Order: sequence, then structure tokens, then C-alpha cells
Amino acid sequence: MARAENKETVGPAARMAAAVAKRLRQKKGWTQEYEGAQMGFTGAAISAMERLIHPVSDDMLVQLERVLGGGTGIFEEMRELVRLEKLPEQFRGYAPIEQKAVALCLYANHVVHGLFQTDAYARALIAGGYPKPTPERVDELVAGRMARKELFDRKPVCEIELILDESVLRRPFGGEEVMREQLAYLAECARRSNVNLQVLPLDAGLGGEYAGARGDLNIVETPAHDHVTYLEIQGESLLITDRTKVSVHRQRYAKIRAQALDPRRSLGVIEELAGVRR
Repeated sequence: MARAENKETVGPAARMAAAVAKRLRQKKGWTQEYEGAQMGFTGAAISAMERLIHPVSDDMLVQLERVLGGGTGIFEEMRELVRLEKLPEQFRGYAPIEQKAVALCLYANHVVHGLFQTDAYARALIAGGYPKPTPERVDELVAGRMARKELFDRKPVCEIELILDESVLRRPFGGEEVMREQLAYLAECARRSNVNLQVLPLDAGLGGEYAGARGDLNIVETPAHDHVTYLEIQGESLLITDRTKVSVHRQRYAKIRAQALDPRRSLGVIEELAGVRR
């Protein structure tokens, strides 16, 4: 059950959305029950949203735009702001950059990169973290992570490269079925025309070189064709725009890619671990 204490965690964008929705409802002379029926929600859900007991959801914003927006797009604009403030604080500065990217070069060596996680994998990962989040916060974080996937089908297209350390594929979260589903989803992503997915094998360091030793790496090409690096560790983040430093990161990424298996062999490894028959 939603609690009154939730009001304290509701961000300014969600507060604004609730206030605007309430005023527009009252201007139309609608009851909460009537508005809820128009939107596919209960009157109690509308009341909880307006009183900030249960923050406005993405689905509710879509319906608010439909029944109250009047073609203004006001609630559609609020969707991005509400989504953003529900994300982890350290990720909020990077999220808009990721969504507008022309190209992404990603390397993950602990867990599957957030853009490529299934709902069940993300839920197991987030719920098992420390400090342990509330069930409501888990739902928010999972929803925010899944919303990032819109980038895959965005127009104009974003070219996405992902290199996964093989250890990521062998480290299970949430049980065998959750991991099998995650691996199958990775294989599905690898077949997308705008995705290049490679695996850095466990024995990559046997030759004396291992470019992936310094951890996860996210390099973004912006619409202005500049490059920035995003790093995150232990709940802290760093957005790097210095061209010299970013150049080093790009060269390191190129080394990681050179040491990885080619896309075809990488797909074979993923399919084998997922138990997919070709």
C-alpha cells in the first residue's frame, strides 16, 4: 500500500505534473472517478497521484496527455522530466546525452550494460543491491532502465557498439531462467542492424595484454560529433569532456575491441550459453 511518507520523495517534475493535472481536471468540472474512467485508472489512483501519495507513472502521463492535454503536448514534455528525476542521482546528467547520441561505444565487465538488460535481470540486480531499495523504488528504477531502450528504435538511428567481458555472460543474476532469458535477449540485440556486439574472452590476457582491466567504459558521440566519456563506480559518476582524456579512452576502447572476438563468433558464444539452437 502506498504511504503518505512517499510525498517526501516525489520530485519537482512529478509535483508539477500532479498540480497541472488537478487544475485541468477541476477546470473541466470532472470528478476523480470520471477522469480515472476516461484514462483507464480508478478514482483512487487519480487521488493518490494528485495527493503525491503515489507519484505519477509514465503510463498515467500518456493518458493525461490524451484526455487533458488538449493537443498542447504539456504532459508529453513532462514525461522526460519525470523519468529523469526517477533515475539514480549520479545518472541524471548522462541520461539525456545517451538518448541524443549519434553513436555509443560501450564496454561492460561486471554486469550486462543497462541498455541491454531485460526487465527480470534488471529487477534482480537492482533489488539485490545495497543499500536495499524499497519495492516501489525498485519498480521506478527498473521502469527507468527499460525506458532507455527507446534508443534502439529511435530515428535518426543510433549506432551502438557493446563489448561484454565473457565473465558477464557467466555471472548469473535472478536464477537460471532469468539468465537464460537475458542471454537470449543479447543474441536478439546482436542481430539488430544498428548494434555491434562482441565478447572479450576470458583468456584475452594470456598474450600479456588486457585492455579491459580498468573497468566499464561508455563513449558517446554527440549530435555535434564531439565525444564524451561517462564512467560510473560505487554510486559515483564522472562525465569527461576533455579531448585529450577522451582520446585516450577511445584508443583504449579500440584496443578492447581488437582483443574481443568478432561479432559472429561472439554471437555463437552467447547462443551457446543461452542454449539456443541454430
